[in-house]
Amino acid sequence: MADTVLYEVGEGLATITLNRPEAMNALNIATKNALREAAESAAGDTAVRAILLTAAGDRAFCVGQDLKEHIGLLASDRETGAGQTMRTVKEHYNPVVRALAGAAKPVVAAVNGVAAGAGFGFALAADYRIVADTASFNTSFAGVALTADSGISWTLPRVIGPGRAADLLLFPRSIGARDALELGIANRVVPAAELRAEAEKTARALAEGPTVAYAAIKEAVGYGLTHSLEETLEKEDELQTRAGRSEDHAIAVQAFVNKEKPKYLGR
Repeated sequence: MADTVLYEVGEGLATITLNRPEAMNALNIATKNALREAAESAAGDTAVRAILLTAAGDRAFCVGQDLKEHIGLLASDRETGAGQTMRTVKEHYNPVVRALAGAAKPVVAAVNGVAAGAGFGFALAADYRIVADTASFNTSFAGVALTADSGISWTLPRVIGPGRAADLLLFPRSIGARDALELGIANRVVPAAELRAEAEKTARALAEGPTVAYAAIKEAVGYGLTHSLEETLEKEDELQTRAGRSEDHAIAVQAFVNKEKPKYLGR
């Protein structure tokens, strides 16, 4: 894995860190390959019970596509007619979003600065976003004559509603941390100096929690958004049966009776 993305696993928590602070964590090909590898590894590793997505530096979480590299790739495509440049959506962005949003475990994004374009999309693919008070969000796509990618056309309307999503996509602009909190883009806003500690604390608490139940909650919420009430009730029955058979449920019930704090196993 390239050093443009750092990957670390410890005590059930996988931490993925975008590591190009000098380029505001822009996504060049090496970074996209490494991020895809890290996200898929974290999602597929049964020893990982929660994922923390963060970034190095204090200016940016991720500003999306590295446009300096992108210009050269577009020029090459014009010369060769290969049409390789925009395949990055299928080859990189989509797998990353699928891995994060579809992971059977909670995903926390610690947004330390500007989250723009695909960077915004990756943050929205997380289940919980802790945001520095100095951070901001920008869809950016229309500003460079592109449409939405990295799942934003699916996630953003579900987070803030279709009308507001259309507004932010058609008229891209910076949305500060406090406005992001009011819109529901941010779950919590904390002082920038406290972001990493608060995000790690939250992610570690989730890594120690009832993983089967968390996975079922993610699945239930996603299912309910696109299905009828009757279908959702059936899905809840299915998922609750699964959670009820988990070792963690038995541990939780016994701990409640004993007036103790449960120590979950994640299974």
